[in-house]
Amino acid sequence: MVDVSLIGDDQPIRLAVAAKLAFPDGTMTVHGLRREFYKGNLAIEVIAGKHYTTLNDIKAMRVKCRENPKGRGCTGASRDRGDLDNGLSSMERLNAAQAAASMIGLRLKSSCKAT
Repeated sequence: MVDVSLIGDDQPIRLAVAAKLAFPDGTMTVHGLRREFYKGNLAIEVIAGKHYTTLNDIKAMRVKCRENPKGRGCTGASRDRGDLDNGLSSMERLNAAQAAASMIGLRLKSSCKAT
């Protein structure tokens, strides 16, 4: 086994060793690290056909993969005007506008004589 104290944060190490060092509980595998590479989250060096990464690269990957809590679904546009949450949502307003435009189109079509 490799002496962990000899491995610096910027030294290239094989993915299997990196997975064991960075995720000592065994939940990350070589396959998982490769998937993160393909997603663009992990930097990997290919030397003589072998994949290497560094512990700093794994730290950067973890920052990229960190989930942020999702914000509210609405834009809050009505809150900026001081209104409360009463009335139509922006989606309902869009649907109502589309329905009104459709009705106008049907009325115009019906009033035109066939040519």
